[in-house]
Amino acid sequence: MPVEIKHSERMRKFKNKGKDAAALRRQRVEVNIELRKAKKDEQILKRRSISFRLMDESLSLGEERRNEIIQLSLEEIVEAVNGSNMELQLQATQATRRMLSRQKDPPINQIIELGIIPRLVEFLTHADNAPLQFEAAWALTNIASGTSDHTKAVVEGGAIPAFISLLSSPHMHISEQSVWALGNIAGDGPLYRDALINCNVIPPLLALVSPVTPVGFLRNITWTLSNLCRNKNPYPPLDAVKKMLPVLICLMEHEDKDIISDSCWAISYLTDGSNDRIQIVVDTGILPRLVQLMASPELIIMTPALRAIGNVVTGTDEQTQAAIDAGVLAVLPCLLRHAKPTIQKEAAWTLSNIAAGPCQQIQQLITCGLLPPLVELLDKGDFKAQKEAVWAVANFTTGGTVEQVVELVQSGVLKPLLNLLLAKDSKTILVILDTISNLFLAAEKLGETERLCLLVEELDGLEKIEALQTHDNNMVYRAALNIIEKYFSGEENPDLQPGTGQDGLYDFSVEKQDFNF
Repeated sequence: MPVEIKHSERMRKFKNKGKDAAALRRQRVEVNIELRKAKKDEQILKRRSISFRLMDESLSLGEERRNEIIQLSLEEIVEAVNGSNMELQLQATQATRRMLSRQKDPPINQIIELGIIPRLVEFLTHADNAPLQFEAAWALTNIASGTSDHTKAVVEGGAIPAFISLLSSPHMHISEQSVWALGNIAGDGPLYRDALINCNVIPPLLALVSPVTPVGFLRNITWTLSNLCRNKNPYPPLDAVKKMLPVLICLMEHEDKDIISDSCWAISYLTDGSNDRIQIVVDTGILPRLVQLMASPELIIMTPALRAIGNVVTGTDEQTQAAIDAGVLAVLPCLLRHAKPTIQKEAAWTLSNIAAGPCQQIQQLITCGLLPPLVELLDKGDFKAQKEAVWAVANFTTGGTVEQVVELVQSGVLKPLLNLLLAKDSKTILVILDTISNLFLAAEKLGETERLCLLVEELDGLEKIEALQTHDNNMVYRAALNIIEKYFSGEENPDLQPGTGQDGLYDFSVEKQDFNF
């Protein structure tokens, strides 16, 4: 059964039976593909220019003709582009750019089929004709904003070196258009990203970042840099990352929210990898700023900052501690209660990886008041967020001390956890059953097994576990049966009832003679 296979893979990463700490941490598997897809709306890979804002009036063909739009057929465009009349070349290139700038259904395929891309690339090199350079750059940018095949047509037309040399154009609008085109090419995937890096795109791109760069231009530069940090298989070359990082860190201090957002996305891509790559980011000292941005009221800033910190805590215990030291635990409670379910889910995923750490870090979770919002999320959160919260509880019961597990039960975790046994998701049910087994192991150490049995029964948990014996999934059936046989098949003591605290939560280990909690 595929569900069983996927589950066992995740369990292998999670269970700490004889495993090292790294095995407890979950980097994004199937859960996370969908998360990343959801973010595509917020951080776009490719952008098409449909406005005329970049048009510099001085570039027009003359005052009397500025508002005159010349309509040309595709045949006339091919003839003029391939001809030697400079004025007709400009008119044809401009007509091409206008077609490609249409809001609906730009005829990208038809333009490619005309075979004029190599000629448009050649126009990029006409330093003596800035209007032609600009129109050709704009047209090629919009072709590259399409599918991978469209981008490929631009790259195979020889555009990469031409656009890189235009980064140093004396005309800012041409330089900006080149940044945009290169961002679209980099956004296509690791192959073209690395082709750009190998053509030495980074130094002239970084040289454009200065205190006097206009904000609109700086937004495009930041977005293009983020696409150069993006994608795995392979990751971007380390020397390229090390060149970009100091500039990205400066851009994170900018006041413009789009610039901050895209620089945070860049950092989130750089931390979405092996521990040595996470370390490079941690070593810059940027974590306190990222945590500060996690608390931003702007969703476009909060989302990538949370993703970046979430990635950091998939790393080593030391890297997770660096995020804790930067203040992540103070920000997580309000994110776990956020109105947007995707934020709840990311926050719970982040928490689950911190809970996979040693008991000292689990203690910091407790001390910083993370248990009440975690229980709330388990109780009332969106189901996708609840699934991540279940993992947080599971990790907590795996790595926490007996005393810490007692605190978890006293925080009221059991009721919502048992209610989630009614979920339709086999993997979640298995993780919950595993967590219940962990709670019983803690109860056994305290001599409180019967009390926990009663508590589970009081909360209608036994009924739910028994019902799982008829579950379609064989692993669920076996796990449920195991708990029943081990803990619920003996004689009951009718005198033993769980105590209820003042808040209506059941006390677990009420007589704490041997423990100083």
